Amino acid sequence: MTGVTDSYIIAGRVCYGREFELVDAEIEVENGIIRSVNEISSAPDQWIFPCLFNAHTHLADTVAMDAEIKQGMTLSDLVAPPNGLKHRILNETPSEIRIDAMTESLRFMKRSTTAGFCDFRDGGVNGVNELKTALRLSGTGLKALILGREGGEKIADGIGVSSTKEGEHVLRLAEETKKRGGFVAFHAGEKDNRDIDNAIDAQPDLLIHMTHANDSQLRRCADLDIPIAVCPRSNHILGQASSKDNPPIRKMLDFGCKVLLGTDNVMFVQPDMCAEMSFTYYAYGLKSEEILDMAVAGSELINSPFYIEEGNIAAFHTVNPRASNLRFSRSPEKSFVNRVAFTDV
Repeated sequence: MTGVTDSYIIAGRVCYGREFELVDAEIEVENGIIRSVNEISSAPDQWIFPCLFNAHTHLADTVAMDAEIKQGMTLSDLVAPPNGLKHRILNETPSEIRIDAMTESLRFMKRSTTAGFCDFRDGGVNGVNELKTALRLSGTGLKALILGREGGEKIADGIGVSSTKEGEHVLRLAEETKKRGGFVAFHAGEKDNRDIDNAIDAQPDLLIHMTHANDSQLRRCADLDIPIAVCPRSNHILGQASSKDNPPIRKMLDFGCKVLLGTDNVMFVQPDMCAEMSFTYYAYGLKSEEILDMAVAGSELINSPFYIEEGNIAAFHTVNPRASNLRFSRSPEKSFVNRVAFTDV
């Protein structure tokens, strides 16, 4: 993964631009910015792909990783504030342990091709500061969009609302955050679609899940240009999805929605975007380029796109196909989406 502050040239089979065109090319980088991408007649046998952006995480929940779940517990029992299982574990865990857990998850994310993320952070001001400390300690240089709660939104990049079902006060907080120029995101439609319309009415910068959104709600998102971050593995693990219709990713794309990919809660799912892409490919029957775009496009939320294009930051990584059976691939893009593990990077 690149992004350092020196100058260099790297060559290989480059997944170029927003169309992810595969070309033999040299990439010239100066002070962390891509200055040029020039086609060449032959290149070293390595693939160069853009880094990924995890559009939805709850990194502090690393401290609740694979916690015992009693039979019959509902989604609300597990994650709903303020007394869900994850909240109880977070509150019982010392601050230094929460910071250590987030630090290790950040390092894992960097190893697994991720260069940026959007995190919903509980715990108010202290919670936001803990994540900022973890970022510094991790040494990863990951670009973060931190969305606070319980007052944390005042020192974060914005607010991450659990659901409009919490009441009118969260809508007021979202409106106040927007007036300050902060980023506004809502969980919506994870369990059912009853909280979706109110969330859309607030015209947020991002909606998370939309697992049970209907056609009318998807059209509204497309018309209002509200991006949607889907988390397929989490939805399946938590029993909120039983087929490729939940979340309705194919419909989202067909209606013209901007769809992003995230891993959600580290309590249940490792923040591994390679695994998320692979699951989405097999479970939802999407084209590899559609999934790759979902995994990269979240970088536009921070106005720092990871696409390999002139003028963008140098956020890319290489894969050596000669080191494994990947050398037999007839489609590096398809193989990257559904086969590459972070150990290949």
